[in-house]
Amino acid sequence: MALTSIELFAGAGGLAMGAGLAGFQSLGVVEWDRWACDTVRKNQERGFPLVVDWPLFEGDVRDWAKQLDPALCDGQLDLLAGGPPCQPFSMGGKHQANFDDRDMFPTAVSAVRSLKPRAFIFENVKGLTRSSFSAYFSYIQLQLEFPELTKKSDESWVDHLARLQQFKTSRKNSGMGLSYRLFLTLVNAANFGVPQKRERVFLVGFRADIDAQWAFPSETHSLDALLYDQYVDGAYWDRHRIPKRNRPLLPEKYEELVAGMKGLGILPTRSPWRTVRDALQGLPEPRSEGSAVHLNHRLQLGAKVYPGHTGSPLDLPAKTLKAGAHGVPGGENMMVRSDGSVRYFSIRESARLQTFPDLYELHGAWGEAMRQLGNAVPVVLAQQVASSVAKQLLLADQRAMTQSLVPLKVA
Repeated sequence: MALTSIELFAGAGGLAMGAGLAGFQSLGVVEWDRWACDTVRKNQERGFPLVVDWPLFEGDVRDWAKQLDPALCDGQLDLLAGGPPCQPFSMGGKHQANFDDRDMFPTAVSAVRSLKPRAFIFENVKGLTRSSFSAYFSYIQLQLEFPELTKKSDESWVDHLARLQQFKTSRKNSGMGLSYRLFLTLVNAANFGVPQKRERVFLVGFRADIDAQWAFPSETHSLDALLYDQYVDGAYWDRHRIPKRNRPLLPEKYEELVAGMKGLGILPTRSPWRTVRDALQGLPEPRSEGSAVHLNHRLQLGAKVYPGHTGSPLDLPAKTLKAGAHGVPGGENMMVRSDGSVRYFSIRESARLQTFPDLYELHGAWGEAMRQLGNAVPVVLAQQVASSVAKQLLLADQRAMTQSLVPLKVA
């Protein structure tokens, strides 16, 4: 029997696709943005295999929760996943946290309380870990650990936090009906094979009665390995057929590191970071009229360099793709050509930087499609995290089954 999942705040579907690749069968995908929903629906109509069977609910997660099938609330759901809107905590946002109407963490906690999933995965921006948000971030974590200890009607969130803290440190929580073991990890997607420097927080929880021995997946890629590939054995440039006269000089800040690798003969133990050049290999330069071969591959004019927005160099992972109201999608969503000129990434190029499949079509105008991608979880990273959770759930089931088969000793 397949593991099951529900995805909240699904956006264009990056996290849900990753869960599907990890073996989870979707019982529901919830998203309010009409362009993101159009993206999912249009790909379902085209028969895209990873999304074709998703039950899609277009609307507010809170409205979806009011219509929940009681059968989903029996604690049998394997995984609840989602990326609550990041704007309240984003470095580029207004930093209002719990005072921002877009803060959906209370809704996420409510969904955990109602569905009682065996595990959950929530993803958000690095800004959530800033010191100015520390109290509220602790509040989020404690609510996820003890979702049934709800806020009273006459209680502020600060008072509720204090009550949760007292509850956790006391011995009372040992008999709590619904509680989770919570794991918190800050990761850079580039270290997991995504061609983009994208730092995100993952909150992963396992229900206390699930015998899971989980740890975040090990990093697979590194900057050291990329520098070795480029400036020690040169295989990177040979692979991309870049003649020696056109190869960029080693940046000064990496000279000591590369000299050490050469002098000591140190071989990297991980794969090289994937670069923009790696990600875009095989794609022609985008044209204003688009492409008859590659979906969403049209040139967007108007890219400019300005302070703080200088674009992504070809031979490193891209800077974080952004989605926001100011300068959408901002100067970061552009590449720096070998001659120093800049242009915007096409939608297809951005999709590759987020490791979306080439046959997955993004809908809406350029800004809308880029916003969907800027808010997405990279599919490759989502798959690795979801696979690690799936493995532990299956192992827990196996251990439980083995224990049930052990014959009782007769006195």
